[in-house]
Amino acid sequence: MTDFWLKGPVTSTAYGWYLERRDGIALGFTSHDRDIEIGGVVYQASPGMQPTSIVESIGVETDGLEVSGALDSEAIKEADLNAGRWDKARLTIFLFDWMQPESGKRILAHGELGEVSFSDEGFRSELRGMTSFFDGPVVPQTSPGCRARFCGHDCGLNEQRFVHQIEISAVNGEYLVYDSSQLPGLQEAFAYGRLRFLSGENCGLVSQILASGENYLLLAQRPAFAIEGGAKALLFEGCDKRLTTCSERFNNAINFRGEPFLPGNDLLTRYPGAG
Repeated sequence: MTDFWLKGPVTSTAYGWYLERRDGIALGFTSHDRDIEIGGVVYQASPGMQPTSIVESIGVETDGLEVSGALDSEAIKEADLNAGRWDKARLTIFLFDWMQPESGKRILAHGELGEVSFSDEGFRSELRGMTSFFDGPVVPQTSPGCRARFCGHDCGLNEQRFVHQIEISAVNGEYLVYDSSQLPGLQEAFAYGRLRFLSGENCGLVSQILASGENYLLLAQRPAFAIEGGAKALLFEGCDKRLTTCSERFNNAINFRGEPFLPGNDLLTRYPGAG
């Protein structure tokens, strides 16, 4: 599609922002002074949201750029940003003709939001593009524990086998208490797993589980908002990444991604006669 609306002597362009969170909630914003509907999405007028200069390049140079905007009590709340609801949200920035909004888009940048910081003017965040994936290691490092994400592609197990729904009955200090009859025989299966809230102010947020017992869960971090009794949540069983666990509990040793018997660095420090 050619951007014919950019070729005239006078143009009527505006920025468009399309944000999609990991929980599926999507929002649209525009730098124009009125709301505009594009492709069934209403882009709210937000003239205060602007990206820094966007440079198109060929190669593998970093394509990160900084985006900023004013905090809006209805759309983007500081509490939600602090709670992590917008972490790794997918963002697309584009130009469009506000007089002919359905005539096409010129995509300027696409990626996910990085770390968010705050100032008196609003928020700032880095947009991490596709080349940010090259920042990771080229090949995996050896490790005694399994490197695969539990129920991920390399693990091969079906996550739906290990998901359970509970109702939290109370909060006792750092512990979430529930009726153990909801999960017979599984009370200790959730260490290193995660919990996703299905109701209350924390709805949609995910917390890592450090330990679980007969009728309690210990989270790695206190949730962003207060938890009330009766809140519903999904529990995802965890794995401690050990070969014995992979073999005996999950019968999945064939997919173990680790080297538990590989000598460690201490082998290099040994000398004849060391005891």
